[in-house]
Amino acid sequence: MTHERTPEVPPTRRGSVVTVSDRVFAGERFDGTGPALVQWLAGLGLDVDGPDVVPDDVDMVRTTVTQHIAAGAQLVLTTGGTGIGPRDRTPEALTPLFDFTVPGVGEAVRAAGPATACLSRAVAGVVGTCLVVALPGSGAACDEAMTLLTPVIAHALDQIDGGDHP
Repeated sequence: MTHERTPEVPPTRRGSVVTVSDRVFAGERFDGTGPALVQWLAGLGLDVDGPDVVPDDVDMVRTTVTQHIAAGAQLVLTTGGTGIGPRDRTPEALTPLFDFTVPGVGEAVRAAGPATACLSRAVAGVVGTCLVVALPGSGAACDEAMTLLTPVIAHALDQIDGGDHP
């Protein structure tokens, strides 16, 4: 009996989005950026969870992101909490999780964003085999970040998986 070889289907990539905002969490403000990021990642072909909404709380941000990574996310995007306000502490929540940082992502987000993007403390890093990116919460800054990151997401995830340069 002969068996035809079935082509291997590449594994589906999983992504997650976490909105960090006291006001969205309390129902006082509409979350525009979280759903936009979910739609964008789905358009890139990822299976996407979220957006989960958490308040500007270091422990809750860290716990939620860690749960997504443990559930198999290969890309976690957070939106919000990267500014200089008194409760903006998303970078402090995420940085201790990173095996290593990817500083070029935050630098590029700041460079490509609106004038106020210079106040963003956007960060990125790798946790195991997951890329975690903390994006600003403003709609304009997230739009710019999506445009900027579209051509590099697949390559970044391939690199984390041990792929070679194209």
